[in-house]
Amino acid sequence: MAFATIKNVSIRGISACVPAHIEENIGLPVFIEGEAERVIAQTGIERKHTVEPGTTVTDLCAAAFEKLITELGWERESIEILILVSSAGDYITPASANVLHGRLNLSEECLCYDIRQGCPGWIVGISTVSSLMMTGNYKRAILLCGDSSTIMKSPKDKETRPLFGDAGTATALEYDESAKPIYLEHGSRGKDWQAIMTHDGGLRHPVTEQSLVYEEFGENIVRRPIDSMMNGMDVFGFAISVAPKSLTSLMEKFELKDEDVDTYLFHQANKYLNEKIRKKLKLAPEKVPYSLKDFGNTGPATIPLTLVTQCRDKYSTSHLRTIACAFGVGLAWANMYFETDNIICPELILL
Repeated sequence: MAFATIKNVSIRGISACVPAHIEENIGLPVFIEGEAERVIAQTGIERKHTVEPGTTVTDLCAAAFEKLITELGWERESIEILILVSSAGDYITPASANVLHGRLNLSEECLCYDIRQGCPGWIVGISTVSSLMMTGNYKRAILLCGDSSTIMKSPKDKETRPLFGDAGTATALEYDESAKPIYLEHGSRGKDWQAIMTHDGGLRHPVTEQSLVYEEFGENIVRRPIDSMMNGMDVFGFAISVAPKSLTSLMEKFELKDEDVDTYLFHQANKYLNEKIRKKLKLAPEKVPYSLKDFGNTGPATIPLTLVTQCRDKYSTSHLRTIACAFGVGLAWANMYFETDNIICPELILL
């Protein structure tokens, strides 16, 4: 297990944006009769917000950024770091963070780069940004996290289409010598990287004519080599073993007890899996909020999106102690303990 302690950094605010367009899982053409009801009952996902053609994660994150800095009262010139965490940017080059830097009219002295990460991405991003800030060299940062992952998945694949939605989030961090420490634990199981992947489109397997041809892998499981795929059983087995063990390791390492934690924010994979993890850890249901009913799995955006949509009032008005737990593509995982105090948490933005 890899552990880290971050000092002198506070989370000041979190905002989230989703597309206005909603896709209901009931009635999806990928399901045979009666199948939709069974999938919804198991996953807990009834609908997702999905981007229209021409909209990407940078559009969602830009809207979240604008709302957050307005409510924080931060000047653009005061932001010294802008990092985007996503599984896919707008272009192969340049980094989407640099594209957003110009779009958002930030200072030329602002450090910008992308982190290509999926489900554990928000915690990985917090770890990266706060590590840069903890010495005081940088005073203010915005971490953008999200995916427009529905673009990357086949509309004919019943294994992925019902599960994934789109969202963009923004998290504001500030150097603060009085901040409570952030505790982190993370790891990777790279030998299982093929469990969630997109085969074509990178330099190993560039796009060809064959990349655009649909292939059938089972009943209503039809996709192209450029579409993202997931081996659900492999991912389930990984998550059910790693998540409880790694979260417990974090708590033991930093001598945290359940009574020290107000909220557990889980990556929103699916309700059946997450409930298995919750029960294995013997966590009270009221401490583990879910947003997947209305948003599905939004990749690196799930944890901040859940905070904004399910817990906004209490995070805006209270001092809270939180553990975040994420797992997925990589295969990788990350856990984080952090404290917040009356943070800025705007209402969900629809784009």
